[in-house]
Amino acid sequence: QPFGEWCNLRPKDAAKMPESAWKLLFYTLSWSYGIYLLFFTDYPFFHDPPSVFYDWKKGMDVPTDIAIAYLLQCSFYGHSIYATAYMDTWRKDSVVMLLHHVVTLTLIAFSYAFRYHNVGILVLFLHDVNDVQLEFTKLNVYFKHRGGVYHRLNDVISNIGCLTFSVSWFWFRLYWFPLKVLYATCYSSLQSVPNIPFYFFFNALLLVLTLMNIYWFLYIVLFVAKVLMGQMQEVNDVREYDVEDSKKTTTAKKKEAGLQLPNALKEGMHLKNGLVKDKRL
Repeated sequence: QPFGEWCNLRPKDAAKMPESAWKLLFYTLSWSYGIYLLFFTDYPFFHDPPSVFYDWKKGMDVPTDIAIAYLLQCSFYGHSIYATAYMDTWRKDSVVMLLHHVVTLTLIAFSYAFRYHNVGILVLFLHDVNDVQLEFTKLNVYFKHRGGVYHRLNDVISNIGCLTFSVSWFWFRLYWFPLKVLYATCYSSLQSVPNIPFYFFFNALLLVLTLMNIYWFLYIVLFVAKVLMGQMQEVNDVREYDVEDSKKTTTAKKKEAGLQLPNALKEGMHLKNGLVKDKRL
């Protein structure tokens, strides 16, 4: 927050910047650790998803490196439920975000308890990459207007980030996630462990997670479509707009519709607390 004030960001951007900076730091570290586990160790989970259930047995030991990942992720999402409700800027999709955090925390806690930690690492890896891109893009959106000056470099980076974020969301969450995770949990699990415990419970939560990913992807497609059709001239925020902004916009439109002032008067007049009245109305 002091860094945002030092950069002389606009008040609205300075208020949201710490949230994105913190999330960028966490997701970068967590996704990097996921890369290490899946590509620089002997775990074959990414290239051979059914292997997440090989040699599974009740009460099996959880490797220390995977237990560390679970501890960090469980702590983060436990905090995120509180942060989304009481600390972060409230947005139109914040209710869905709260549901996402609850589902994620439930999956993390119960998958650890029932020793489905191998598939859990794969799920986290496929989701964290998009959050890294999202928060990095949002930070560039906030920093493109600082010190009362427009910075084109941040604007270009935010536009590129929006594009790569959209593509990676589809690839990681809507293509690889069903191909690798849902295939392993819905089909391969029964092949490796017949009558595997809590089969329907975990798969139901994973399907809810998939539906939320589709929900957000529809917003992403709508956002990109608006940019391509010229309805939006620049990237302002890659998540749904703030609720307060929505209320202000709606209120302003209602005032304009009710007053029906000429355009010249609309530009020149400022109505304050309903004290200024035009006799021509």
